[in-house]
Amino acid sequence: MEKAIIGKKVGMTQIFDEAGKVIPVTVIQAGPCTVVQKKTEEKDGYTAVQLGFEEVPEKKLSKPEAGHSKKAGKCLRVLKEFKLDKAAELNVGDELTATVFAPGDRVDITGISKGHGYAGVIKRHGAHSLKATHGTGPVGRHAGSMGSGTDPSRIFKGKIGAGHMGVDQVTVMNLDVVKVDPELNMIVVRGAIPGPKGGLVTIKSTVKVHKVKQAGADISKNPQKASGRNPQKASARNK
Repeated sequence: MEKAIIGKKVGMTQIFDEAGKVIPVTVIQAGPCTVVQKKTEEKDGYTAVQLGFEEVPEKKLSKPEAGHSKKAGKCLRVLKEFKLDKAAELNVGDELTATVFAPGDRVDITGISKGHGYAGVIKRHGAHSLKATHGTGPVGRHAGSMGSGTDPSRIFKGKIGAGHMGVDQVTVMNLDVVKVDPELNMIVVRGAIPGPKGGLVTIKSTVKVHKVKQAGADISKNPQKASGRNPQKASARNK
């Protein structure tokens, strides 16, 4: 992990690129985050930093939380630890802002999904309902049979059913940063991210590897294929 920051989802909107195409984007208030604690190789066995986000009055924190947070000079509500590449260069009290990311960066965003209360098996898992004509009775949206009674005489783990829906940790990977506003501490990313408006999110450099497509990579070496028999035509098509 190279870069990371804690933020809050503001909402979704749309912008237009230079070609006039509409881009659906999500606006995130990213930081400012303060370094509350520093983990070192000598003391803790690894190098990392603990970042704090969203300053609150001291009365809203417990005494241990307030005492720990005050080491950075602020009372911060959210604390998260990250193994940053430059963690050894950061010190307690340093601030990270939205400028840690730049337009064109690829990020993974983690948040808590919206809650949908108690939901049935059709809404929660996409199970199909029974026919809506004659003979179905009052069980058209029920889960149905759960399995044999004699063998295995139990329900296997993971069986779909009704229950609490949402409020799960969800990570959306490989989103690209469209715009960064250092004055408002805003990061604009392409696409949707998990959680409601005002929900906390974590923005980190993506773990996915991006391969640069080389010229002529689509030309086959198999002479039975058209691109292999005439690579000049294939390279002209790929331009």
